[in-house]
Amino acid sequence: MFKSLSSRIFVGLFAGLILGTLIQYGFGENSFANTTLVDIASGAGSMFVQLIMMLVVPLVFFSIVSGIIELKDLKSFSRLGSKTFGLYLVNTVIAIAAAIGLALVIAPGQGMQLTGEDGAALTSTSLPSFIDMIVNIIPSNPFQAFADGNMLQIIFMALLTGGIIKALGDDVKPIVTFFKYGNKVMLKAITVVMQVAPIGVFALMVKLGATFEPSAFVSVLSYMAVILSLLAVWALVVYPVVVGMTTNISAGEFRRKTREQFLFALSTASSNATIPVTMRTLTDKLGVKPSVAGFGVPMGATMNMSGVAIYITVAAFFVGNAFGYPITTEQIPALAFSVFLLSIGAGGVPGGGIVMIGVLIHQMGLPIEAIALVAALDRIIDMFCTSTNVVGDSAVVSIVNHSEKYDLSPESSLELNAQTRT
Repeated sequence: MFKSLSSRIFVGLFAGLILGTLIQYGFGENSFANTTLVDIASGAGSMFVQLIMMLVVPLVFFSIVSGIIELKDLKSFSRLGSKTFGLYLVNTVIAIAAAIGLALVIAPGQGMQLTGEDGAALTSTSLPSFIDMIVNIIPSNPFQAFADGNMLQIIFMALLTGGIIKALGDDVKPIVTFFKYGNKVMLKAITVVMQVAPIGVFALMVKLGATFEPSAFVSVLSYMAVILSLLAVWALVVYPVVVGMTTNISAGEFRRKTREQFLFALSTASSNATIPVTMRTLTDKLGVKPSVAGFGVPMGATMNMSGVAIYITVAAFFVGNAFGYPITTEQIPALAFSVFLLSIGAGGVPGGGIVMIGVLIHQMGLPIEAIALVAALDRIIDMFCTSTNVVGDSAVVSIVNHSEKYDLSPESSLELNAQTRT
């Protein structure tokens, strides 16, 4: 009945959530189910996420290097990079504009008249420096960059390595072969690990269902509704329609083939952890050339944060309205620019959004006590933010791949056509 992996992940997600909820309300706080079973589920879920994360760094490095090697020439690399980077930026800007427009119309939090709560604190109170972000792309210690999983630095090293290998041409054929086979090994590893994804997702959802408090979002249901509705429209309507209009993939086909990716991101709440699944979705299901996917996916997991942009924009309006400090028209340009920088700097890890919301609240002069309220809902909203982010990665890379198909070498074009037929 559930032959496809996406169907099994779907079952695991909801079965785990239902079981976790039953444990929370059907057993005592100190019962075996509420302690030992939940701890086992938490440990199993963490092991699964770490298993996926183990593949991310080598996958990103091998996929980018092999992707550049397979390009027709270095001019193709420049063109590909410009289009991918530009589309990611445009996507984020449009998402921010849509979130601001919706928040102005609906005014989430208006009339709540909150006065603040205790226990709120910030670990950071400044916007990320754009100059520092650029400077820090170059690692002083490449081994440390790999050990820390610093995606921007790893991407830079992979781009540099791939470009040098491409420039050397036939003199380094053994190295070219090494990276091509290394990339094949990593893609095969993804396929193997994904076979246990339904179990890992099940464990993660048991933990969530057993520990989440529904009462936390009852009083702010309109705030959640605004964010989740816009995220759903962005992921399930806007991206599929745009892909349908700009490529040979229909909206329905795109929505269907990214379902596994959407559900996986929903359970892990991490764009970085979803990189292997995104790569698999693009190359195996959407017929995207590995060189295009290998270049675009890691970049998207780092800087294509439309979901986070929507989240922190609406959160800022909610806090301002709820605490009696509504954001004025004069503040909107500063808000939009701040959200743009913060969304790029959010990082593809769980909980990145709440840190950025705290920074934004401080920068806009809003009550810092609101962090406690926003944090109570973060886990649920963050799941949908991540799903929106990764579907956006697939949409942008699919569009870039379609635009590139007439500029590929004859060998690459044959490979692309074969993948598309598959």
